[in-house]
Amino acid sequence: MPRALVVGNTDGIGLGLTRRLLDTGWTVVGVSRRPSDVDSPAYEHIVADVTAPGFAPRAGDVDLCVYAAGIGEPLDLADLGQQTDAIRVNLLGAALTADAVLPGMLAAGRGHFVGLSSLADILVTPDAPGYAASKAGLTSYLLSLGKAVRKRGVAVTAVRFGFVDTKMAKSPVTPFKISVDEAVDVLVRVVATRPALVSYPRRMALAARVLRAVSRP
Repeated sequence: MPRALVVGNTDGIGLGLTRRLLDTGWTVVGVSRRPSDVDSPAYEHIVADVTAPGFAPRAGDVDLCVYAAGIGEPLDLADLGQQTDAIRVNLLGAALTADAVLPGMLAAGRGHFVGLSSLADILVTPDAPGYAASKAGLTSYLLSLGKAVRKRGVAVTAVRFGFVDTKMAKSPVTPFKISVDEAVDVLVRVVATRPALVSYPRRMALAARVLRAVSRP
């Protein structure tokens, strides 16, 4: 029975993916700051904070790891710590998770690490600089890491979503917003095909490139 680790899975895409994996015969270990209400003999939950010193999810050997944890707040110049927190959770937490699971995958000569990035990774925005910077760093890290490990049987995928109908969609305008189920459908295809990069939806990816071009300083 294949085994997955999903980090950030008590709501949103992480929870949707956890339920989908369990429904299709996976055993799943979930990691989140909060307890989980997932009830299945094939599920184990670990309460942990990805920003805590020494964070390392201890899930044993896994075939799949999906880093779905993420935060982002609008810029408040009186509280730049919120932007720092976004970088800590979205980028450093993903790197720490990769550090914990990739050695086992490399030793086994198989495995798949997936990180949820964002189409905001190409934007220069005064609205949420910590979020955009963390996702830019995450995409770059995952693509570079993937090139290094693919020849050893391990795949790394960066999934760049636009607006998804979760608590993260805080903008007053959310063009091309997709449902959690649609996002999970994309991830299921990613698990099956193991691409290096997925940008979805394509119309939003195009819009982000246009916005990037017109917003350059």
